[in-house]
Amino acid sequence: MTESLDALTSLVAGGGVVVLSGAGLSTESGIPDYRGPSGVARRHTPMTFQAFTRDPLARRRYWARSHLGWRLIARAAPNAGHHAVTRLQRAGLVDAVITQNVDGLHSLAGSAPVVELHGRLDEVTCLDCGNLTSREELDRRLREANPGFVAQVAAVNPDGDVDLPDEQVAAFRTVDCGICGTGMLKPDVVFFGETVPPQRVARCFSLVEQARALLVLGSSLTVMSGRRFVIRAAKRGIPVAIVNQGPTRGDSHATVCVDAPLGVLLPALADRVTGADAATLAAPAGV
Repeated sequence: MTESLDALTSLVAGGGVVVLSGAGLSTESGIPDYRGPSGVARRHTPMTFQAFTRDPLARRRYWARSHLGWRLIARAAPNAGHHAVTRLQRAGLVDAVITQNVDGLHSLAGSAPVVELHGRLDEVTCLDCGNLTSREELDRRLREANPGFVAQVAAVNPDGDVDLPDEQVAAFRTVDCGICGTGMLKPDVVFFGETVPPQRVARCFSLVEQARALLVLGSSLTVMSGRRFVIRAAKRGIPVAIVNQGPTRGDSHATVCVDAPLGVLLPALADRVTGADAATLAAPAGV
């Protein structure tokens, strides 16, 4: 472990790093990861863009579950890992963050710039007029339309929804766009079956291609949406470092892989490369 941590330290200390983060970075903020050691098994079919836009019942089911799940997401706060990434940026070592997460925690921790590859749950878009509003405003309107709508929520999924029985879903009322009056509202996130806006993907590729190193944090890289940036970096001869609990589908492209809790390792890494812990190069406790 010490050898891998030393290699990671050397890579990050050189600066010019672009971070690619995934759900594993947010688990210590109370948002579970589907595939990591604390992952939650999805017990329902993921919502697709096609089902959401074409099936009113599917749309109601989504908003009922998301209405409750959003309250838990909204209370989540950045953890030590997010704050360590911000420290690395402010020290001039990390140039940008690309995140697959939709929780907005990197920005709350003070990181900038942050490219939110899959959008943000705290924003809502109208598919008819294109108006963008805050999730807080939609939450207020949904509460007014559904007085007394409550349920016991055991856990929230990484994309902000929860499991609900059919009878509770059936009682839920959705609302339309508050600007145009009739437009269909959708969280400003990329659903399954929907493509990431091309200009956003192009920006991410540009950041990766200009980086001296790519640092992957808390992503299993199972889906191509994130893995493509690892592949591009490897093809360009850009070193890739991966910190994750468990193997990833990008390990074969990595210069260094570290299997460790991010909330423990990242603050220690930030201490090392910023000189806050220059007296020791030993692996942090618990790693």
